[in-house]
Amino acid sequence: MTVTVAGHDAVGRAVLSLRDITKTYGTAQNPVPVLRGVDLQVHEGEYVAIVGASGSGKSTMLNILGCLDRPTSGSYHLVGEDVAQFDDLSLSRVRKTRIGFVFQSFQLVSHLSVQENVELPLLYARVARNERRRRAGELIERVGLGHRRGHLPTMLSGGECQRAALARALVNEPALILADEPTGNLDSKTSVEIMKMFVSLHEQGRTIVMITHDPSVAARAQRRITLRDGAVAGDDLQPNAAEAACSTN
Repeated sequence: MTVTVAGHDAVGRAVLSLRDITKTYGTAQNPVPVLRGVDLQVHEGEYVAIVGASGSGKSTMLNILGCLDRPTSGSYHLVGEDVAQFDDLSLSRVRKTRIGFVFQSFQLVSHLSVQENVELPLLYARVARNERRRRAGELIERVGLGHRRGHLPTMLSGGECQRAALARALVNEPALILADEPTGNLDSKTSVEIMKMFVSLHEQGRTIVMITHDPSVAARAQRRITLRDGAVAGDDLQPNAAEAACSTN
């Protein structure tokens, strides 16, 4: 099925759909609006970068997309469920089963091995031990860390930590991979390697939304959403994304 998204043709179901999303902090007497009527759809298999200057609303958008916070008003449908109306317990379930998070600071548990870190979402989901080990082990091999599976995060390079975090994000087969500045703590060479992994995931049909301030990182995405003053100021397909993804600069 072909549908129109912000003037573009996209294939597949809508994984996420925001309708007139607002987020306001402060008090009734002194409101601080951060998101102002955001409308956005991301479809299955899309690779989207959300960019914007400091104060544009990127962090707030990340928190709402990741079900870490609720909007003040509007609807947020994630794989057909209006998660904006969910209670804390239901939001926790969504985070465990629907979203794979990749953070700038990796967020690995320091006293757990790579294998144990990747297994963690499956443990929370009460998957049987043998199945946890099998699924985590397969992903650890796929990200090139088979020789590091027993190592603690403190024994890994930054790139290896991010590979482990990526494996952990994938282990529950999430509908959405949500990445927050995933190359922010990496050198330029390692950043290129990690971004190539995201491009490969996109080519495999994964749905990826990445928050970034780095133009070179955003250039590798299929589609770029620009936030300005809490609103969508641009929504553009990037025909040269594949070329940028192959760059080693």
